Amino acid sequence: MYSIRTKITLLTVCAIVAAMSISTVFGVFSIKNFGDSSSKQILRLLCETGEKNLDAYFGSVEQSVEIVAAFAEADLTGLEPEQLQSHMNRASTIFRQAASRTIGVLTYYYRIDPAVSETVKGFWCIKTDEGGFQEHEATDITLYDTEDTSALVWFTVPKATGEAIWLPPYVTDNLNVRVISYNVPIYWNGVFVGVVGIEIDYSTMAEQVNNIRLYDNGYAFINDADGNIIYHPRIDVVELTDENRPKAPAGLLSDETYMRYTYDGVKKQAVWLPLNNGMRLNVTVPMSEINNEWQNMIYDNFSASVFLLAVFIMMAMQFTDQITAPLRKLTEAAKELNAGNYDFELDYARNDEVGTLTQAFRQLVRYLKTYISDLNDMAYADALTSVHNKGAFDIYARELQARIDNPDEHLCFAVGVFDCDNLKAINDRHGHDKGDIYLTTASNLICGVFKHSPVFRTGGDEFTVIMQNDDYENRAALVSAFERQSAEACAAARAPWEQVHVSMGIDAFDPETDSFVIDVVRRADKLMYENKLKRKTARRTGVQ
Repeated sequence: MYSIRTKITLLTVCAIVAAMSISTVFGVFSIKNFGDSSSKQILRLLCETGEKNLDAYFGSVEQSVEIVAAFAEADLTGLEPEQLQSHMNRASTIFRQAASRTIGVLTYYYRIDPAVSETVKGFWCIKTDEGGFQEHEATDITLYDTEDTSALVWFTVPKATGEAIWLPPYVTDNLNVRVISYNVPIYWNGVFVGVVGIEIDYSTMAEQVNNIRLYDNGYAFINDADGNIIYHPRIDVVELTDENRPKAPAGLLSDETYMRYTYDGVKKQAVWLPLNNGMRLNVTVPMSEINNEWQNMIYDNFSASVFLLAVFIMMAMQFTDQITAPLRKLTEAAKELNAGNYDFELDYARNDEVGTLTQAFRQLVRYLKTYISDLNDMAYADALTSVHNKGAFDIYARELQARIDNPDEHLCFAVGVFDCDNLKAINDRHGHDKGDIYLTTASNLICGVFKHSPVFRTGGDEFTVIMQNDDYENRAALVSAFERQSAEACAAARAPWEQVHVSMGIDAFDPETDSFVIDVVRRADKLMYENKLKRKTARRTGVQ
């Protein structure tokens, strides 16, 4: 006959075994789902960061070429040799300015179709070791069949398609350097005149893509819309022909941005996002490395559960409530974590197995929060000045707009727009490293004065400040302090790039007239340009 103590103990043990089994199974599925969800989020964040960087880079190249193309078509007055040569001289000046502001430019060119003129060929300029550009002897287009798109692709393809186009990697004529290029056809009165284009150093693009890495064997690569590999860190694409150039795995060519596929016998997980120039950025990592994270967590969880089960069996009658309570909290925490909520409390701190598991879980959550926070900081911080970047400003502006749209909000804020004067002159005369010092000095001054307000670098030499609370109330005093400290910094400066000449414009949100944040930004921007003109006039006339 079993005693009541034995019966109660057996019943309690059975209940504990059942409860622990269910909890462990649920934890396994929760951790697995959490691991899958986290890997997707991390891949997506990496891909989004890379997409923004590459879009900004490719966009700057496209903008430079399209500015010249627009100028060329507007500037053409005829196709006579004298008219074309005069046009070339003007276009060369504009193109040099545009190319000098674009990172990674190796060559730029404006070539005339031989069918239009046999005497005026255009120009082809290459980057010098000193960072400038000089005109180079251009390829003789008359030696090629310009109707054959397999030759002189930078010229024949835009001519054949009649559209602006990014070309896949190739070795540029004469220089024997790997490049990719963006080319725009030029027309006058419906007649094809020639092509303007920029060739960028293939290694510049490769360096940006190579910086996107995850785990030990994750990497990023680029392909075009047809699946042709444009850049791959493990494949020398330029050395391959169209016949043997590999394509992206078929799974990555679907409309699903998240994909699992097998390549060379290795199961992988990938996220792709479209770039503005029609290419696709892919970030891929082996499934084994992703699974290893949550499998280790499951193993640790299972081991801890088995150990705790033995403890519960020995101390079932005495400690049932004390042990099951923290486990229930841990299970709820796992649910919250699986749902993406990292802000929960796990206050069990006793020096036992459940406390060890809880501490490990808290450490894991802190690690994930820090990791995701670091990724956000990388995505929304300006690399030079460490203030917020344009992407962070857009998010902040959307949040302000949501508060404006809420009729229950009584919002008060002001926008300050600051523009660094003479940055181009400092870059041109003293070098971009001194220009960086100039920008950093200006940023430190702005942050030092408006220390309670978020500061954003919204352009190359432009900063924006959102003033609220005390800074909003004291903005007039802060403006005076900024002007005073600017003057003191200029007086104490030993070099031109250490001086701070900043034009500014500040205006406040008026709920009676303003419906959008951009209304305040535009007024502040206008005031800044008025201030810049006033300062420029004062310097020219000698009036301080």
